[in-house]
Amino acid sequence: MIKKVLVANRGEIAVRIIRSCREMGIRSVAVYSDADRSSMHVRYADEAYRLGPAASTESYLNIDKILEIAKACKADAIHPGYGFLSENSKFATMVRKAGIIFIGPSAEAIDAMGDKMTARDLMKKAGVTIVPGTDQLPESEDEIKKLAKQIGYPVMLKASAGGGGKGMRLVKKEKELIPSLLRARSEARNAFGNETVYMEKYLEEPHHIEFQILADNHGNVIHLFERECSVQRRHQKVVEETPSPFITPELRAAMAEQAIAAARSVNYSGAGTIEFLVDKDRNFYFLEMNTRLQVEHPITERVTGIDLVKAQIRIANNEPLYYKQDEIRQYGHAIETRIYAEDPQNNFRPSPGLVRHISEPKGLGVRTDGYVYEGYEIPVHYDPLISKLIVWSPTRAEAIERMKRALFEYKITGVKTNISFVQSIMESDTFVKGNYNTHFIDNNLEELLKPANKSEEIEDIAMIMAYLHYQNEQKKRRDFSSNRQQEGANWKNIGRMFRFNPY
Repeated sequence: MIKKVLVANRGEIAVRIIRSCREMGIRSVAVYSDADRSSMHVRYADEAYRLGPAASTESYLNIDKILEIAKACKADAIHPGYGFLSENSKFATMVRKAGIIFIGPSAEAIDAMGDKMTARDLMKKAGVTIVPGTDQLPESEDEIKKLAKQIGYPVMLKASAGGGGKGMRLVKKEKELIPSLLRARSEARNAFGNETVYMEKYLEEPHHIEFQILADNHGNVIHLFERECSVQRRHQKVVEETPSPFITPELRAAMAEQAIAAARSVNYSGAGTIEFLVDKDRNFYFLEMNTRLQVEHPITERVTGIDLVKAQIRIANNEPLYYKQDEIRQYGHAIETRIYAEDPQNNFRPSPGLVRHISEPKGLGVRTDGYVYEGYEIPVHYDPLISKLIVWSPTRAEAIERMKRALFEYKITGVKTNISFVQSIMESDTFVKGNYNTHFIDNNLEELLKPANKSEEIEDIAMIMAYLHYQNEQKKRRDFSSNRQQEGANWKNIGRMFRFNPY
């Protein structure tokens, strides 16, 4: 039985995992870099150990040091969270060789789904629909051009080992093909150490739909429905919701069936996500599989009532799934927005720094997964995510209104945030009507960068003035106290003088 879990991660996801461990009576171990010494996950865990300097290569990506700490503190298992080492097959292998349970899939499954060309081939064999494209590009530039014509422009170049938009290039015309290919290969080589690039048909006006799956070590695989993830900027998700306003019941059933087939094709175990692209005519195609917990997992938890972290731990404990497919239901509608320390007005530049004030939204149907607090300094070394704001309501319309209210209540000073930008998304007619796709932000960026309401600018100024007034009053009190002390000292000196020479 797992009795102690080391969380090989930081920030909000580390806090999120530790919370589930605490509810299960499992002791938690945090690891931290020098930049995260005062982070919330360090304070919240039962034990905490230093990894190394701020650079992730010397801390959160240091496999040997993580394993050294895990052995020293006698951890039974390691949870990788997401990002960092979560999809690193070498890490999964080394954890298991050390006699420690890895809370995640096998190294073989990570490798199979981590390479996009290998995954495409596996999906074809499993009967999963894939986007028309190539498995491998030929050496000849003429042959590459010929393939592009056969597929039909526009085409998308993608890094085989890629993710997060790295090594991706949209090519609309033949003259752009080879220059774009060279840039994609260079970016892939720098980001992943692998310059392999493949080509596939570019779907116009697509939706990014993903299915959450759970699989145990006893042959059971279930899905927990879909998440709509089409509100993206530079291929990074900003808002997610479930159920998708675009998916029909018939399409949901067909996609779920293929998601389960995809997981079975690699003997998957644990929590994973099968991602699809769906065109405007509702034709769907396998995109990739994320062999880890997703950032947006809370909205699935909210509509199904299933704690995905607890499910991961039980699966790693070799327990069979607690649920059967026909027992899973979606209740109501959930939306998640990602709150970043960034400046939307300055090309979304990260805005690390000292958090001077934070008021998180509360109330019925509101959940905040965060890790910052007043006086905490957001470091420059990592992703600028502050928190994930999740709301639930019986209907989508009510969920949008609840998100607007929650965003209105969310106040952070000291750093720039994207709260106003997300408020503008919630106010957009396109989003409210559910008529958006992955081009939504790009096509509406100028409008979205405007304040969601005029009173917001006035409110921000009022908050700044109130804070300056507060600081001024504090200074007056300190000055007054200092003067009183000085006056007391003066009267004492006068008293002494009269005591020795009253005349």
